[in-house]
Amino acid sequence: MIETLNQHQDLTAALATELIDRALAAGATDAEVVLYEGDEFEALVRKGEVERLKESGSRAAGLRVFLGSRSASTSTSDLTSAGLERLVHGAIDLARVTSEDPFSGLPDSSSFGQLRDDLRLCSDDVAGLPAAERIALARRADAACFAADPRITNTRGGSFDSGAGHKILANSRGFLGEYRRSICSISASPIAQSADGQMQRDYWYSSARSSAALESPESIGAEAARRTLRRLGARSVPTQQAPIVFSPEIARSIVGHIFEAANGSLIYHQSSFFAGKLGERVASPELTIIDDGTLIGGFGTAPFDGEGLPTRRTVIIERGVLKSYLLNTYMARKLNMQSTGNASRGITGAPGIGAGNLFLESSSPLPSASILVGVKSGFYVTELIGQGVNMVTGDYSRGASGLWIENGELSYPVEGITIAGNLREMFQHISATGDDMVFRSSIASPTLRIDGMTIAGA
Repeated sequence: MIETLNQHQDLTAALATELIDRALAAGATDAEVVLYEGDEFEALVRKGEVERLKESGSRAAGLRVFLGSRSASTSTSDLTSAGLERLVHGAIDLARVTSEDPFSGLPDSSSFGQLRDDLRLCSDDVAGLPAAERIALARRADAACFAADPRITNTRGGSFDSGAGHKILANSRGFLGEYRRSICSISASPIAQSADGQMQRDYWYSSARSSAALESPESIGAEAARRTLRRLGARSVPTQQAPIVFSPEIARSIVGHIFEAANGSLIYHQSSFFAGKLGERVASPELTIIDDGTLIGGFGTAPFDGEGLPTRRTVIIERGVLKSYLLNTYMARKLNMQSTGNASRGITGAPGIGAGNLFLESSSPLPSASILVGVKSGFYVTELIGQGVNMVTGDYSRGASGLWIENGELSYPVEGITIAGNLREMFQHISATGDDMVFRSSIASPTLRIDGMTIAGA
């Protein structure tokens, strides 16, 4: 009977502390525990019919132990007393056979901490929304696609997705913290067909911490339809060099590459073209890139990182100058630097390096329409295809589709081309940034114009 009760016990700070005590009693010199429980919901509606309905929950415990400079991690979803005992002894046994690593270990106790303000990461209205209403929101988004234009002949469906999670982190050096998160989204993905039979597809979505903050399903379906219809009649263009304007949702990937280049792991292994570049100009003076894990309600916000250090605001690039790498404790020790509070931790394994809320801050933003006006002939990117980025050399080559710009206006749809350049030069040649940045995930960017890239087409 006791075992059954333990299997269904709530994940609490007391359970985390118990696991720490068990690990120390079993011989660990230090220990770290992650407890996580979460719920996920997904509804996909296509042509009025529910095509997929999924609801799931998970509960798990992860343990990282240290035997001096040896370490190992294990995890389990068996939260019975016997299951926890196996978790502890499994980790200890693994640690005994691992190699010593002088850089391993928990952070110093003096570095622990967490943000105490209300970060607005969780809203009860997500969990409280009845399943029937969630399905109705997906159905309305899908219906709005068909209502927009008779050329919308099919869809991949309208969807409503949501999730809620509770995380507890504790270690043997005195840190104990926990927080809850919620998130939900509505999306629509229509398919359009022209009179000559050509078919195109696109999508749109809205995400928020609260269901009340979501855009209406009708506006999402209408915007998804607009984006799909403008792709009808797409064609290639001749190979050439021309200005390229990245729409905000695509420019996010450029900001993401800056995070990769500044990742301490790549820096240590000399696998990034930012290695050895601290204090040097690596980008246009238009460019300031910030990682901020403290933004109220942000998709990448948390009160502490994956090691128990308080999250913070880090300026990676300031007006084109590389100011900081992004580090966890392990990589900071290897580089003889300090952690930037960017440890990223799952249930098992050692912490990696992750971003908080990563975004571009412009010194002189322009209305996006003004950026287009300045382009006599160029390419507006709305989709990237494939993975053609080398972080060692900076070489960049991606399939792309979008709209051709003529005399400052979007003229006709384009597909079947490749855009190419080098990230070192692309960052330097950002010549304009927009004022239209919106956080739809943890990475955000406004419209970006980059000059000097090659378009490979017909």
